[in-house]
Amino acid sequence: MAVSSSDHHGSNEPEPSDSLRTFGAVYQGFRENAGFTQESLAPEIRYSRDFIASIEQGRRFPSKQFIDRSEDVLNACGVLHKAARPLTRKRGLATWFRQWAKLEQQALSLLTYECRLIPGLLQTESYARAVFMDQLPPLDDAQIDIQLAARMERQRLLWERPNSLYGFILEEHLFLRRTGGNDITRELIDHVLNIGRLRNVEIQIMPLVRKTHAGLHGPIRLAETPEHEWFGYSEGQESGQFLSDPKVVATLQKRYATMRTQALSLEDSVSLLERMRGEL
Repeated sequence: MAVSSSDHHGSNEPEPSDSLRTFGAVYQGFRENAGFTQESLAPEIRYSRDFIASIEQGRRFPSKQFIDRSEDVLNACGVLHKAARPLTRKRGLATWFRQWAKLEQQALSLLTYECRLIPGLLQTESYARAVFMDQLPPLDDAQIDIQLAARMERQRLLWERPNSLYGFILEEHLFLRRTGGNDITRELIDHVLNIGRLRNVEIQIMPLVRKTHAGLHGPIRLAETPEHEWFGYSEGQESGQFLSDPKVVATLQKRYATMRTQALSLEDSVSLLERMRGEL
Protein backbone atom coordinates (compact mmCIF):
# COMPACT_ATOMS: atom_id res chain seq x y z
CA MET A 1 0.00 0.00 0.00
CA ALA A 2 1.19 3.56 0.47
CA VAL A 3 2.66 6.10 2.79
CA SER A 4 2.05 9.77 3.49
CA SER A 5 5.23 11.62 2.71
CA SER A 6 4.24 14.45 5.00
CA ASP A 7 4.42 12.22 8.04
CA HIS A 8 6.77 9.33 7.24
CA HIS A 9 9.65 10.32 5.02
CA GLY A 10 11.61 7.34 3.77
CA SER A 11 9.15 4.74 5.06
CA ASN A 12 7.55 2.06 2.92
CA GLU A 13 4.67 1.41 5.30
CA PRO A 14 1.06 2.16 4.34
CA GLU A 15 -0.98 5.06 5.58
CA PRO A 16 -3.37 3.56 8.16
CA SER A 17 -6.66 2.14 6.88
CA ASP A 18 -9.72 1.72 9.07
CA SER A 19 -9.47 -2.08 9.07
CA LEU A 20 -5.77 -2.08 9.91
CA ARG A 21 -6.30 0.51 12.66
CA THR A 22 -9.06 -1.63 14.15
CA PHE A 23 -6.87 -4.72 14.15
CA GLY A 24 -4.03 -2.68 15.67
CA ALA A 25 -6.25 -1.46 18.49
CA VAL A 26 -7.45 -5.00 19.23
CA TYR A 27 -3.86 -6.23 19.22
CA GLN A 28 -2.72 -3.45 21.55
CA GLY A 29 -5.52 -4.28 23.96
CA PHE A 30 -4.47 -7.94 24.16
CA ARG A 31 -0.80 -6.97 24.57
CA GLU A 32 -1.51 -4.56 27.42
CA ASN A 33 -3.94 -6.95 29.09
CA ALA A 34 -1.22 -9.61 29.06
CA GLY A 35 1.17 -7.21 30.78
CA PHE A 36 3.62 -6.75 27.89
CA THR A 37 5.24 -3.62 26.56
CA GLN A 38 6.16 -3.59 22.88
CA GLU A 39 9.80 -4.07 23.92
CA SER A 40 9.11 -7.04 26.21
CA LEU A 41 6.79 -8.74 23.72
CA ALA A 42 9.24 -8.51 20.81
CA PRO A 43 11.57 -11.39 21.84
CA GLU A 44 8.62 -13.57 22.84
CA ILE A 45 7.12 -13.57 19.34
CA ARG A 46 10.47 -13.03 17.54
CA TYR A 47 9.40 -9.79 15.85
CA SER A 48 10.98 -6.38 16.41
CA ARG A 49 9.47 -3.67 18.61
CA ASP A 50 9.17 -1.44 15.51
CA PHE A 51 7.21 -4.15 13.69
CA ILE A 52 4.79 -4.49 16.63
CA ALA A 53 4.40 -0.70 16.76
CA SER A 54 3.60 -0.61 13.05
CA ILE A 55 0.94 -3.29 13.50
CA GLU A 56 -0.68 -1.39 16.37
CA GLN A 57 -0.62 1.85 14.36
CA GLY A 58 -2.28 0.11 11.41
CA ARG A 59 0.75 0.57 9.16
CA ARG A 60 1.61 -3.05 8.45
CA PHE A 61 -0.33 -6.06 7.26
CA PRO A 62 0.02 -8.82 9.91
CA SER A 63 1.29 -12.12 8.54
CA LYS A 64 -0.24 -15.43 9.57
CA GLN A 65 2.98 -16.30 11.39
CA PHE A 66 2.84 -13.05 13.36
CA ILE A 67 -0.76 -13.74 14.37
CA ASP A 68 -0.06 -17.37 15.25
CA ARG A 69 2.83 -16.47 17.55
CA SER A 70 0.88 -13.61 19.12
CA GLU A 71 -2.15 -15.83 19.74
CA ASP A 72 -0.03 -18.23 21.78
CA VAL A 73 1.89 -15.64 23.77
CA LEU A 74 -1.04 -13.29 24.42
CA ASN A 75 -3.55 -16.12 25.03
CA ALA A 76 -5.94 -14.43 22.61
CA CYS A 77 -8.24 -17.47 22.23
CA GLY A 78 -8.54 -17.06 18.46
CA VAL A 79 -9.74 -13.46 18.60
CA LEU A 80 -6.73 -12.14 16.65
CA HIS A 81 -7.38 -14.61 13.85
CA LYS A 82 -11.00 -13.50 13.67
CA ALA A 83 -10.02 -9.81 13.74
CA ALA A 84 -7.62 -10.39 10.85
CA ARG A 85 -10.19 -11.95 8.52
CA PRO A 86 -11.35 -8.60 7.00
CA LEU A 87 -7.72 -7.75 6.18
CA THR A 88 -7.72 -9.58 2.87
CA ARG A 89 -5.00 -8.69 0.41
CA LYS A 90 -6.00 -7.76 -3.10
CA ARG A 91 -4.30 -10.30 -5.34
CA GLY A 92 -2.12 -9.08 -8.16
CA LEU A 93 -1.47 -5.58 -6.82
CA ALA A 94 1.68 -4.55 -4.98
CA THR A 95 1.05 -3.92 -1.28
CA TRP A 96 2.09 -0.29 -1.51
CA PHE A 97 -0.25 0.33 -4.46
CA ARG A 98 -3.51 -1.01 -3.04
CA GLN A 99 -4.58 2.15 -1.25
CA TRP A 100 -4.13 4.15 -4.44
CA ALA A 101 -5.98 1.50 -6.47
CA LYS A 102 -8.91 1.84 -4.07
CA LEU A 103 -8.89 5.62 -4.54
CA GLU A 104 -8.82 5.15 -8.33
CA GLN A 105 -12.18 3.38 -8.15
CA GLN A 106 -13.85 6.44 -6.61
CA ALA A 107 -11.93 9.30 -8.24
CA LEU A 108 -13.76 12.08 -10.05
CA SER A 109 -10.51 13.00 -11.81
CA LEU A 110 -7.40 10.91 -12.30
CA LEU A 111 -4.34 12.55 -13.85
CA THR A 112 -1.17 10.66 -14.79
CA TYR A 113 2.21 11.71 -16.14
CA GLU A 114 4.52 8.82 -16.97
CA CYS A 115 8.09 8.72 -18.26
CA ARG A 116 9.08 5.10 -17.51
CA LEU A 117 6.47 2.85 -19.11
CA ILE A 118 2.91 3.02 -20.39
CA PRO A 119 0.55 3.42 -17.39
CA GLY A 120 -1.30 0.28 -16.37
CA LEU A 121 -4.69 1.79 -17.26
CA LEU A 122 -3.57 2.09 -20.90
CA GLN A 123 -1.62 -1.14 -21.35
CA THR A 124 -2.66 -3.94 -23.65
CA GLU A 125 -2.54 -7.48 -22.34
CA SER A 126 0.47 -8.23 -24.58
CA TYR A 127 2.37 -5.14 -23.43
CA ALA A 128 1.60 -5.85 -19.76
CA ARG A 129 2.75 -9.45 -20.14
CA ALA A 130 6.01 -8.28 -21.73
CA VAL A 131 6.58 -5.94 -18.79
CA PHE A 132 5.88 -8.68 -16.23
CA MET A 133 8.14 -11.14 -18.05
CA ASP A 134 11.03 -8.67 -17.78
CA GLN A 135 10.72 -8.32 -14.00
CA LEU A 136 13.64 -9.21 -11.75
CA PRO A 137 13.61 -11.40 -9.81
CA PRO A 138 11.59 -13.36 -12.40
CA LEU A 139 7.91 -14.13 -11.88
CA ASP A 140 6.51 -17.59 -12.56
CA ASP A 141 3.59 -18.11 -14.93
CA ALA A 142 1.01 -18.15 -12.14
CA GLN A 143 2.27 -14.87 -10.69
CA ILE A 144 2.22 -13.25 -14.12
CA ASP A 145 -1.35 -14.42 -14.72
CA ILE A 146 -2.52 -13.03 -11.36
CA GLN A 147 -0.89 -9.64 -11.91
CA LEU A 148 -2.10 -9.50 -15.50
CA ALA A 149 -5.69 -10.19 -14.43
CA ALA A 150 -5.52 -7.44 -11.80
CA ARG A 151 -4.16 -4.95 -14.31
CA MET A 152 -6.81 -5.71 -16.90
CA GLU A 153 -9.52 -5.46 -14.22
CA ARG A 154 -8.37 -1.95 -13.29
CA GLN A 155 -8.88 -0.77 -16.86
CA ARG A 156 -12.64 -1.25 -16.62
CA LEU A 157 -12.71 2.11 -14.82
CA LEU A 158 -12.26 3.97 -18.10
CA TRP A 159 -15.53 2.55 -19.45
CA GLU A 160 -17.50 2.02 -16.26
CA ARG A 161 -17.01 5.57 -14.91
CA PRO A 162 -17.91 7.77 -17.89
CA ASN A 163 -18.42 10.81 -15.64
CA SER A 164 -14.87 10.67 -14.29
CA LEU A 165 -12.08 12.45 -16.13
CA TYR A 166 -8.90 10.51 -16.96
CA GLY A 167 -5.95 12.55 -18.20
CA PHE A 168 -2.61 11.15 -19.36
CA ILE A 169 0.64 12.81 -20.40
CA LEU A 170 3.00 10.25 -21.91
CA GLU A 171 6.58 10.68 -23.04
CA GLU A 172 7.10 9.98 -26.75
CA HIS A 173 10.01 7.66 -26.00
CA LEU A 174 7.66 5.19 -24.27
CA PHE A 175 6.45 4.17 -27.71
CA LEU A 176 9.82 4.51 -29.43
CA ARG A 177 11.30 1.95 -27.04
CA ARG A 178 9.06 -0.72 -28.60
CA THR A 179 8.79 -2.82 -25.46
CA GLY A 180 7.95 -6.39 -26.47
CA GLY A 181 8.69 -5.76 -30.16
CA ASN A 182 7.08 -4.08 -33.15
CA ASP A 183 3.85 -6.11 -33.15
CA ILE A 184 3.15 -5.40 -29.48
CA THR A 185 3.95 -1.70 -29.96
CA ARG A 186 1.66 -1.50 -33.00
CA GLU A 187 -1.17 -3.07 -31.01
CA LEU A 188 -0.41 -0.74 -28.08
CA ILE A 189 -0.64 2.40 -30.21
CA ASP A 190 -3.95 1.22 -31.69
CA HIS A 191 -5.22 0.58 -28.17
CA VAL A 192 -4.14 4.00 -26.87
CA LEU A 193 -5.72 5.72 -29.87
CA ASN A 194 -8.95 3.83 -29.26
CA ILE A 195 -9.05 4.76 -25.56
CA GLY A 196 -8.30 8.37 -26.48
CA ARG A 197 -11.59 8.49 -28.38
CA LEU A 198 -13.55 8.11 -25.15
CA ARG A 199 -15.14 11.43 -24.11
CA ASN A 200 -13.80 11.13 -20.55
CA VAL A 201 -10.18 10.42 -21.55
CA GLU A 202 -7.50 12.90 -22.63
CA ILE A 203 -4.12 11.64 -23.84
CA GLN A 204 -1.25 14.00 -24.65
CA ILE A 205 2.24 13.14 -25.82
CA MET A 206 5.29 14.96 -24.49
CA PRO A 207 7.62 15.29 -27.49
CA LEU A 208 11.07 13.75 -27.41
CA VAL A 209 12.75 17.12 -28.04
CA ARG A 210 11.56 19.71 -25.55
CA LYS A 211 13.50 22.79 -24.39
CA THR A 212 11.59 23.16 -21.10
CA HIS A 213 9.94 20.39 -19.12
CA ALA A 214 8.10 20.63 -15.79
CA GLY A 215 8.15 16.87 -15.21
CA LEU A 216 11.85 16.26 -14.71
CA HIS A 217 11.24 15.21 -11.09
CA GLY A 218 9.57 12.02 -12.33
CA PRO A 219 6.11 10.45 -12.73
CA ILE A 220 3.01 12.11 -11.28
CA ARG A 221 -0.35 10.70 -10.31
CA LEU A 222 -3.15 12.89 -8.98
CA ALA A 223 -6.67 11.96 -7.92
CA GLU A 224 -9.72 14.00 -6.96
CA THR A 225 -12.06 12.32 -4.48
CA PRO A 226 -15.89 12.58 -4.47
CA GLU A 227 -15.39 15.15 -1.67
CA HIS A 228 -13.23 17.19 -4.10
CA GLU A 229 -10.03 16.57 -2.15
CA TRP A 230 -6.85 15.95 -4.12
CA PHE A 231 -4.19 13.36 -3.36
CA GLY A 232 -1.03 12.28 -5.10
CA TYR A 233 0.94 9.10 -5.53
CA SER A 234 4.61 8.55 -6.25
CA GLU A 235 6.10 5.14 -6.99
CA GLY A 236 9.71 3.98 -6.77
CA GLN A 237 11.54 0.73 -7.40
CA GLU A 238 10.00 -1.27 -4.55
CA SER A 239 7.76 1.19 -2.76
CA GLY A 240 5.09 3.81 -3.19
CA GLN A 241 4.10 7.01 -1.41
CA PHE A 242 0.53 8.16 -0.91
CA LEU A 243 0.82 11.96 -0.82
CA SER A 244 -1.72 13.80 1.32
CA ASP A 245 0.21 16.96 2.30
CA PRO A 246 -1.73 19.80 0.58
CA LYS A 247 1.49 21.68 -0.19
CA VAL A 248 3.05 18.65 -1.88
CA VAL A 249 -0.12 17.89 -3.83
CA ALA A 250 -0.42 21.53 -4.92
CA THR A 251 3.14 21.41 -6.25
CA LEU A 252 2.33 18.30 -8.28
CA GLN A 253 -0.81 19.98 -9.62
CA LYS A 254 1.22 22.98 -10.78
CA ARG A 255 3.75 20.74 -12.51
CA TYR A 256 1.04 18.73 -14.22
CA ALA A 257 -0.79 21.87 -15.35
CA THR A 258 2.42 23.25 -16.81
CA MET A 259 3.13 19.98 -18.61
CA ARG A 260 -0.29 20.12 -20.23
CA THR A 261 0.81 23.33 -21.95
CA GLN A 262 4.21 21.84 -22.87
CA ALA A 263 2.89 18.56 -24.31
CA LEU A 264 1.37 18.27 -27.76
CA SER A 265 -2.30 19.11 -28.12
CA LEU A 266 -4.82 16.27 -28.19
CA GLU A 267 -5.05 16.47 -31.97
CA ASP A 268 -1.29 16.68 -32.51
CA SER A 269 -0.79 13.78 -30.09
CA VAL A 270 -3.11 11.63 -32.20
CA SER A 271 -1.20 12.62 -35.35
CA LEU A 272 2.13 11.70 -33.78
CA LEU A 273 0.84 8.32 -32.60
CA GLU A 274 -0.57 7.58 -36.03
CA ARG A 275 2.74 8.51 -37.63
CA MET A 276 4.69 6.28 -35.24
CA ARG A 277 2.19 3.51 -35.93
CA GLY A 278 2.81 3.83 -39.66
CA GLU A 279 6.58 3.60 -39.19
CA LEU A 280 6.41 0.18 -37.51
